[in-house]
Amino acid sequence: MNKGIQWKNFLISIAISVGTGLLAAVLTRGSMMMYEGFVKPPLSPPAWLFPIVWTILYILMGISAYIIYESPVEAQQKEKVLSIYGFQLFFNFLWSIVFFNFNNYLLAIGIILILWGLIIAMIVNFNKINKVAGWLQVPYLLWVTFATYLNIAIYFLNQ
Repeated sequence: MNKGIQWKNFLISIAISVGTGLLAAVLTRGSMMMYEGFVKPPLSPPAWLFPIVWTILYILMGISAYIIYESPVEAQQKEKVLSIYGFQLFFNFLWSIVFFNFNNYLLAIGIILILWGLIIAMIVNFNKINKVAGWLQVPYLLWVTFATYLNIAIYFLNQ
């Protein structure tokens, strides 16, 4: 039975993901000026594109997590899958701090690789519960794959 959108849960889910990104942005403010000063690899996007892409991705994350939260599966399975979601949000947040605030590009590579693996685990597990929730994470995986390329290139080009 379709009970419709539970707006409170929907908005909380989006607020958690967008809030994580917003907190990282506040804590790393000024980082786009630093990004402009890097020697950048080919295909590097302009700094203004990052907040647009990340906002869209955080919204998709929130929608996807909401779908899982409202899915008619046992609580233990939801808890397991949403814990993967929580871990990837943490590593997403951590990467920003390590890369921009600590300027530790090598450690940031390790963190983004862990994040990449967590996103794959999240997609696989979300997909077992709801295929739409899993597919909503694919743009995130693609962007983080691209961000990994940028992180590795910036590490080598700016030593």
